[in-house]
Amino acid sequence: MARINLLPWRAERRKQREREFYMMLGASALAAVLVFLGASYWMGQRIDDQTARNTYLDKQIKELDVKIEKIKDLEKTRSQLLARKQIIEDLQANRSQMVHLFDQLAKTIPNGTRLTSLKQANDVLTLEGLAESSTRVATYMRNMENSPQMGRSDLAKIESQEGKPGIDKKMPYVFSLSLRLKKPEDAQNANELPVPKAPGAETAAAAKPVDLEAKLNDAATQLMAKPAPAAAAPAPAKAEEKKP
Repeated sequence: MARINLLPWRAERRKQREREFYMMLGASALAAVLVFLGASYWMGQRIDDQTARNTYLDKQIKELDVKIEKIKDLEKTRSQLLARKQIIEDLQANRSQMVHLFDQLAKTIPNGTRLTSLKQANDVLTLEGLAESSTRVATYMRNMENSPQMGRSDLAKIESQEGKPGIDKKMPYVFSLSLRLKKPEDAQNANELPVPKAPGAETAAAAKPVDLEAKLNDAATQLMAKPAPAAAAPAPAKAEEKKP
């Protein structure tokens, strides 16, 4: 006998499929939420790690900035110390320069010449004075060029003041010279060069030590002395020129 189901089975089957669909849809939504939460947590952890790295790097950069500032201060202090060291070395090298300079000024000035002014700016020396003639000035310039402490001299002016009031009749020429001083090492090298001696020079020098000393003293006196009156003519200098 055939069995016939007269109940609405199609509706029941449709409802069952709808329940399965909604269950799968809910499971998919739950899985998507879990995946989203997991991805969010992972990204949050990555961001926190990167933030911690950035914080560590910022801290290290600040420490390096402090060290760099200290290094700059040390370099500045080092530069100052080197500058002081250079100044001390220059002073040590030039401490005897003025002594040699005045010694050479006394040795190079010829008879019939007198200095009235002496100025120094760095390594440039300016000399002003009086002379009997222009030949005396030329001799003075030649003596300075042959000096180990002095370099090439330049004549700024030379003029005759003869006949003017207040001018020494014995020294009517007014001159001005400028010369560049040699460096201490150059002067030392010049002093170390062998100087040829004429035959019998040592014997003559040993025979007349008093005359050389007198000449040196007379030259120093002419260098630093004030202008003398016309009556007090440089008789010692003339007498000295007559000596053989």
